[in-house]
Amino acid sequence: MAGQQFQYDDSGNTFFYFLTSFVGLIVIPATYYLWPRDQNAEQLRLKSLRRVHGRCLWYRLRLMKSQQSVVPTLKKAALLFGWAVFLFLAYKVSKLDREYQEYNPYEVLNLEAGASVAEIKKQYRVLSLKYHPDKGGDEAMFMKLAKAYSALTNEESRKNWETYGNPDGPRVTSFGIALPAWIVDQKNSMLVLLVYGLAFMVILPVVVGTWWYRSIRYSGDQILINTTQLFMHFMYKTPTMNMKRLGMVLTAAFEFDPRSNKEAIIRPTDNIEVPQLIRELGNINVKKKEPPFCYPYSLKARVLLLTHLSRMDVSENIEEDQRFVVKKCPALLQEMINVGCQLTMMATSRGGLRAPRLTSIENCMKLSQMVVQGLQEAKSPLLQLPHFEEEHLRYCISKKYKVRTLQDLVSLKDSDRRNILRFLGEEKYDEVMAVLGNFPYINMETKLQVLDDEDSNNITAGSIVTVTVTLTRKRMSEMFEKEEEAPLPTEETNAEEQGDAKNKTKVWQNKNKGSKKAAKSKKKKLTKKKPVTQQQAKGDKAKQANGNVAGNDVVAASKAEEEDLSDKGSESDEAEGNKDSPSERDEESDKQSDTEVDEIAGDDEEEWEALQQSIQRRERALLETKSKVTHPVYSLYFPEEKQEWWWLYIADRKEQTLVSMPNHVCTLKDTEEVELKFPAPSKTGNYQYSVILRSDSFMGLDQVKPLKLEVHEAKAMMDNHPQWDIPETEEEEDDQEDSDGIEESEEDEEDND
Repeated sequence: MAGQQFQYDDSGNTFFYFLTSFVGLIVIPATYYLWPRDQNAEQLRLKSLRRVHGRCLWYRLRLMKSQQSVVPTLKKAALLFGWAVFLFLAYKVSKLDREYQEYNPYEVLNLEAGASVAEIKKQYRVLSLKYHPDKGGDEAMFMKLAKAYSALTNEESRKNWETYGNPDGPRVTSFGIALPAWIVDQKNSMLVLLVYGLAFMVILPVVVGTWWYRSIRYSGDQILINTTQLFMHFMYKTPTMNMKRLGMVLTAAFEFDPRSNKEAIIRPTDNIEVPQLIRELGNINVKKKEPPFCYPYSLKARVLLLTHLSRMDVSENIEEDQRFVVKKCPALLQEMINVGCQLTMMATSRGGLRAPRLTSIENCMKLSQMVVQGLQEAKSPLLQLPHFEEEHLRYCISKKYKVRTLQDLVSLKDSDRRNILRFLGEEKYDEVMAVLGNFPYINMETKLQVLDDEDSNNITAGSIVTVTVTLTRKRMSEMFEKEEEAPLPTEETNAEEQGDAKNKTKVWQNKNKGSKKAAKSKKKKLTKKKPVTQQQAKGDKAKQANGNVAGNDVVAASKAEEEDLSDKGSESDEAEGNKDSPSERDEESDKQSDTEVDEIAGDDEEEWEALQQSIQRRERALLETKSKVTHPVYSLYFPEEKQEWWWLYIADRKEQTLVSMPNHVCTLKDTEEVELKFPAPSKTGNYQYSVILRSDSFMGLDQVKPLKLEVHEAKAMMDNHPQWDIPETEEEEDDQEDSDGIEESEEDEEDND
């Protein structure tokens, strides 16, 4: 009987196979994920952005980082070293002798498979004379030849070879372990045990514990849990939070505390530079003793944020800390908005809790715009453009022009725009126009409906309302030509023309205003009085001359005329009615009913197709992952590349509450469709809401669109419907049918009697 034998690799051959596979499993995925991307492509991308974003701080920092960074070189060197080790091991394995190979006697005798016995004997005779030990040949080779000859000529040996693969019969199966024998040697047992103990009992628990301790301190958005709790405490404590209070709460985040975040640094020079900046800024509530606003890290972060918003110059020692604070602010403000939404939902569902006011959440959004652009709330949006300073704003506001926003600047003719910006040279003017043309212009369309309902346009109390908002992003440069076609008022126009010009709608404004005015004018035309006839004019004169008697005569005459006209109209109607026969009228009514049925069926098909499309769209949205890389933001003072993202939500301006939670749209590259859902009010009536679109990066590009909601009473549920009277078993149905049959037969007998 053949047995089994386990043995370690004394020669080290199988260990090389194991080592080669292990190194390959590490090197190949690491190369795919860690190999630095083509730096030339990044350089080309930066070069394409240079004309517009060349003056941005983040662009200059990225350009310097790409030129001075050593990390890509170190990554390439480490990966190349790993590939060198892998190739060396593969070469080593290829040169190893194969210890386990299938025994083939034909190969030993250098014969083709199926050779005849005569050929086997002849070849054996030739090779045996060559390798015979007595004639100086190789003894081991001679033994192989003899064994092969016996396997092909001896019946028993041939049978063993065909059955077991060996002419000598079954042999012991050997299993090799791909570890060198010195690892299990008794002399090295203490060393091996020490290495195993350090690896699995010290290093592994420490690494896992460190990772776990760090990960539980952060939320899914990489915000410290303590910071989230801090925001929730102050937003609940102060439902209406002004911009000053909001800045204090923001800079009190634990991300700026060196005890919670090692990236935050307290420098020895802070005791000198921070008080100096406080004196330059003025009143920033330094004496406030409420924790954590009075802590040194919070005070420093607040000062650095305010100097950034004021566009003040700081020393090189503190500039790095300012960039760290500014980069953290957008993510922290987004977390603050999420906390405000959670408190709003809790207050709505539970009751008795104080929800943050709408102004608090909108102030978070405005502060995000201010941080990205490095501007204070009261500053002009025109300061987002390059080469614009405070003293230049006086050119934009004059008797002839009132340019206060970016949209006002876009709406001007090219000649008027150049006249306003006459303080700029040609190169600077071209740069300003390139930057302004790259700013986003969003077209927003809304559709109100109740999904999964028979009548999707009928909004009932308590139903789930879905507002589908279609956002289309364009560039301001596409709007230049359209705006140039609409002339703006000049000083020569009179007051009426100026009033009409003010009422003209612009491209980015709501276009429904013009249609409403047209509708009103049509109504006025329809309600105008009929032209006065000569008889009526004479009657009026007679009334004025002769008093009430003549007036009564005129009234009587007019009544007689109306009766005559009505009689004539009735006679003509009767004549037309007599022309058509009853059969023709029936055919016309049938045709009308058929057309009505077709129209209803067509409407049902359209609603069904729209429902299917919305379901497919939602399924694609769940499965599809879109990139959050949209368009780089033009920001002169933000130290990191920022993408264009937007907030979209529905609010009740009158009650200062959120109707739907803000949706952070991070994938708007060209066109995006967003669904906002909210429960309809429980009381019937008309409600006026607002669909609001806010940028998290640009100032002055927000949009507000009115949303009218007419809520009807919900349909009453039927308590007893025939289709609900279902018998529980088939036996009850049979019994009911038998009882009905008996009753019918009894009634027939009574009739016969």
